[in-house]
Amino acid sequence: MRMNTLARLNRLFGEGGCLDVAVDHGVCNEPSFLAGLEDMERVVGTLVDAKPDAIQLAYGQADLLQRRPGRDKPALVMRIDLGNPYNSQRHRVMWATLQNHGEPIIGALELDAACVVVNLFMLPDEPDLFRQCVENISRVRASCSLYGMPLMIEPLVMLPNDERGGYQVDGDADKIVTLVRVASELGADIIKADPTDDPDDFHRVVEAARVPVLVRGGGREDLRSVLIRSAALLAQGARGLVYGRNVYQHDNPAAVVNALMAMIHHGASGDEAWEIYQRG
Repeated sequence: MRMNTLARLNRLFGEGGCLDVAVDHGVCNEPSFLAGLEDMERVVGTLVDAKPDAIQLAYGQADLLQRRPGRDKPALVMRIDLGNPYNSQRHRVMWATLQNHGEPIIGALELDAACVVVNLFMLPDEPDLFRQCVENISRVRASCSLYGMPLMIEPLVMLPNDERGGYQVDGDADKIVTLVRVASELGADIIKADPTDDPDDFHRVVEAARVPVLVRGGGREDLRSVLIRSAALLAQGARGLVYGRNVYQHDNPAAVVNALMAMIHHGASGDEAWEIYQRG
């Protein structure tokens, strides 16, 4: 591994684990994702003060983090692709594309990101979308290798669009493990994986990855249930969490960050994390 790749990974995992708070949802073109993200300067300021390990942003908002002075702030994880699988209505043509086709990671280098993230979509009856993602990742992997930028791949196994009113996570462990293995084979440095329906199966995801695995959060749920499940997934070997709506759509995002950081870095149980959240 190149030294500058390792140096960037150390920004994310310097204390052994990583909480990456994702607020890159503006690229999804889905109105429901934007609740809580209307004032991005305020959102980023709140998160910087809460001190997660990283904040995940797209290029157009990343300056809100990186123009802040000082060294004691979260690392930048930059989203560099976008696609249209997030809406409740199935599109006639499904697509995924890189934001910059000339040099895919130029914006991440410009803004001193610690990592870039790209999707690997697996949707029913959409093989061309999968092919597009593989091509995107192949181009990004080449650039990351050239410049020493860690690559996070986000494998997403989704249910049919009409099953639950929009594409939702398919928690089948066999499907998740298989797609995570593809991400590993494509050269991921970090994998952001869906939780398995049974958290006790998640060790299989970790074993297939062979690189640090961060658990993807998905839609907002009851927070106590999220914390209990997160503790179980961390116990199965996950190195951290990438949560968005389960943080920024709560009334007190900083308290949620405190609870999640206690689990990742201090081994707090789900119940202990809940108590930390309640204390604010």
